[in-house]
Amino acid sequence: MGIPPFVLASASPARRRLLQTVGIEPIVQASDFDESQIQLSEPEQLVKTLAQCKAETVAPQFESALIMGCDSVLSVNGEIHGKPVDANEAIARWQIMQGKFGDLYTGHALIDQKQNRTLVKSQVTRVYFAQMSDKEIKAYVATGEPLTCAGAFALEGFGSLFVEKIEGCHSNVIGLSLPLLRHMLIELGHDVTEFWQ
Repeated sequence: MGIPPFVLASASPARRRLLQTVGIEPIVQASDFDESQIQLSEPEQLVKTLAQCKAETVAPQFESALIMGCDSVLSVNGEIHGKPVDANEAIARWQIMQGKFGDLYTGHALIDQKQNRTLVKSQVTRVYFAQMSDKEIKAYVATGEPLTCAGAFALEGFGSLFVEKIEGCHSNVIGLSLPLLRHMLIELGHDVTEFWQ
C-alpha cells in the first residue's frame, strides 16, 4: 500500500519538531487560514473548528496524503487566549496568569485523502504557572518567545522555567498531542511505526 505523505498544515516549528522526534518527517505547508473568520467562545469547539479549517485549506494541494491541521488556545478563568498581539498584551496576560493555572486546548484534524475520511479531536492539558516578579515577566516577554505562542508561553523554551507542573499530555502543550495522533492514525488504519522507514 505504501506510506502516504504526511502533510503538516502549520508553520509551527515546534509541531514539526514533535513529529520529527517520533520518526515522522512531514511536508510543511502552512494554511494561512484567516482565523478571525471563526468566532466561537467555547475553547474545545474553537480549536477543533480551526484545526479542521486549516487542514481543509491545504488539502486541495495534495493527492493521497495524510493532512494534519492543529490549533491551540489557553483558557484562563474562562477566557480564551491565542497568540498575544504585542509585548504589552503578553505582559498583561502573564500578570494575570502567574500563580494560577490554565487549560491548554489543542484541536487535531487528520484528513486521509485516500479513504476520504476526516477525524477531528481535541486534547486538553492543565498548566500550572509559577509566581513571577514583574522583572521576570518583562524579561521573558523581551525574549520574543511569548509573542509566537498560544497562551504567551513555550514549554519547550524559556517558558519552561515558569511552568510549575502540568496535568495531562506534555506534547499537547507544545502544540500536538503525540499519543492522540497515534490513536487517530490507528483509527484510520495506519501504524505510526510505518513512518520510521
